[in-house]
Amino acid sequence: MTAPRYDVIAIGNAIVDVMAAASDELVEELGLNKGGMTLVDADGARDLYSAMGPAKEISGGSAANTLAGLSAMGAQCAFVGQVANDQLGNVFAHDIRAVGIDFDTAPREGEPPTARCLIFVTPDGQRTMNTFLGASQFLPPAALNEEAIGGAEILYLEGYLWDPEEPRAAMRAAIETARSAGRKVAFTLSDAFVIDRHGDDFRALIEDGLIDVLFANAVELGALTGETEFDDGVAALAGKVPVLVVTRSEKGAVCVTGGETYTVAAEPIDKVVDTTGAGDLFAAGFLYGHVRGEDPARCLRRGAIAAAEIISHYGARPETDLAKLMAEKLG
Repeated sequence: MTAPRYDVIAIGNAIVDVMAAASDELVEELGLNKGGMTLVDADGARDLYSAMGPAKEISGGSAANTLAGLSAMGAQCAFVGQVANDQLGNVFAHDIRAVGIDFDTAPREGEPPTARCLIFVTPDGQRTMNTFLGASQFLPPAALNEEAIGGAEILYLEGYLWDPEEPRAAMRAAIETARSAGRKVAFTLSDAFVIDRHGDDFRALIEDGLIDVLFANAVELGALTGETEFDDGVAALAGKVPVLVVTRSEKGAVCVTGGETYTVAAEPIDKVVDTTGAGDLFAAGFLYGHVRGEDPARCLRRGAIAAAEIISHYGARPETDLAKLMAEKLG
């Protein structure tokens, strides 16, 4: 097998985050699912934007955020995702390339516009996300670069993008390409609502041995396994994927691999400002160590450090030099 061109290539939603501080009262008044992610249509996105206070636009999308963290630590990465040929599409393409990630998916002409996520951040740091998927729902299998996928050590897939038909077909094709090339496939479950809709698909991928690294949080773990107790959920999945990583917010995270269980505490910070992207950056830290053959405990610690950096400020892209931060924290 030839040496990989990329450490990680990811397929995910190409989204621009529109973030604003909000009161709990406003979130309640708007009937939003506090701390969760809800899909909205174009009209809903327009109405919510009108209700927002002063906002900040930051390129986002779960898998793209993970790659931004990986790139900041020095990994070689590429992204596959669909934008429209419009202003936000140009913003997304510029931002992802500016952090050193290869992105060559051709923009889509016409409607719908580039995806955007309207995020209301309450004083406790919780982010309430309302996503209009727009053009990202129309990523076709033809957009895949098989040579790039086969030349990446890990193919990383975003569960959110499993919902629309076209990108779901693209991700199935990408899995086949990666497996044929002898590469690993990592998958993030993304949200319980995605599992409610496509849990049978995800369980089939796991049972068929197509997932090498699975990322979940405690809620997603319960939704996928049907277990109400955390330890029972971990036990239900532990023998079915080579590497299982489950985050638990302030309780840290767990990794089960090779019959061994590893844990890490949450990295202490002065104040939680915004939890947007915490899981995405945890995955970035873990994967950075994993592709370099580091032991699971060190991979978990990298994840915890990266997640702590991201929740200390607004936005899901690193503001601190992550490579330097890792060196300071890990030696």
